[in-house]
Amino acid sequence: MLELTHCVRSKTQLGKPTEYFTLLAIVANSLNLNSYKQQIADLYSRRSPSYDEGDWHPRIARRLLEYTHLAPGQRILDIATGTGLIALEASPIVGSQGRVIGVDISEGMLEKAQRKVDALGFKNIELLLADAETLNFPEDYFDRVFCSSALIWMSDLTAALRLWHRFLKPGGLIGFHAFADTAFIGGVLSQKILQKYGVSLTLNQPTGTIEKCYELLKNAGFEAIKIEPEQYGSYVTFEYARRMWTGKDYPAPGQFPNPLARLSEIELQQAEREFETALKALQGDRGIWNDITIFFARGRKRI
Repeated sequence: MLELTHCVRSKTQLGKPTEYFTLLAIVANSLNLNSYKQQIADLYSRRSPSYDEGDWHPRIARRLLEYTHLAPGQRILDIATGTGLIALEASPIVGSQGRVIGVDISEGMLEKAQRKVDALGFKNIELLLADAETLNFPEDYFDRVFCSSALIWMSDLTAALRLWHRFLKPGGLIGFHAFADTAFIGGVLSQKILQKYGVSLTLNQPTGTIEKCYELLKNAGFEAIKIEPEQYGSYVTFEYARRMWTGKDYPAPGQFPNPLARLSEIELQQAEREFETALKALQGDRGIWNDITIFFARGRKRI
C-alpha cells in the first residue's frame, strides 16, 4: 500500500519541506470511496500489472503533453495518474525546480507508478492516493492540470472540471483525453444491442463529440478552448473484439449500479450472442475496424 507518510518524507530532499508538509496536509483527507468508485479502483488495480504493455498509452500521454507546452519550474497536477505516464513524461521537463503531483484511487496503479519513479530516481514527483473529485489543493497553485483517458469515470464531469479549474493559476492550462462516441467497436455495438433490452449505456457519450468537449470546458469556466481530433484506430481480430463485450461485473462509466445488472442471465447471454453475431458481420479480410478517435482537449483559465 502506498503510504502518505512515505510521500511526505521524500519531499524533504527538495529543499522546501515546509511547503510540501502544508500542501499534503491540506490534501490528506482519508480516502472514503463509494461503491461506484471502489469498483473502478479495484478494476484498475487488477489491470495494473499489464497496463503498460504496448506503446499506446505512453504515446497518447506524450501527445497530450505536446499540446500543452510544458516549461521548467512549472507545477503539474496529474489526475488519475495511473502508472504515472503523464507524470513521468512531465517530470524531466519541469526539472528540479518544478513539481508533479499525481493522484489516483487505485492502489495497484499507484504502487506500480511509485516503483517506476523510484527506479528512474525522479525526486520532483509526488503520488497520492486520493479521489480527484474531492481534492482540496490551494487555489491558483498549478500551472497545468492533466486528466489522461479518465474523465468519463468522474461522477460529475462539469463539477470535476470546475474543481480543477480552481487549482490552476490564472493563465494555466488544463488538458485531457476524451474518446469519440464512435470509438471502440465493442462499446458501440454493445450500446446498440442493449437498447433492445431497455438498457442505456452512456460510455463515451458525455465526451463523444468535439462540441461536447467544448461545452464541458466552457461550462467549467475555461476559455481559449481547443479540441484536436486524432485517429488511433486499427484492425483487430474477432477474438480481440469479442473480449470488449460489456459485462455486468464491470463498472459502467458514470453509471451506478451498472444498468446491465437489471437483466437476467438469459437476457445477458442472448445479448452477448447478438453481439458476437454483429461482430462477425463486420469482419473483413483485414479483421474488424476498431475506431479510436481521441480528442485532445485543452482550455485556459482566464488571466
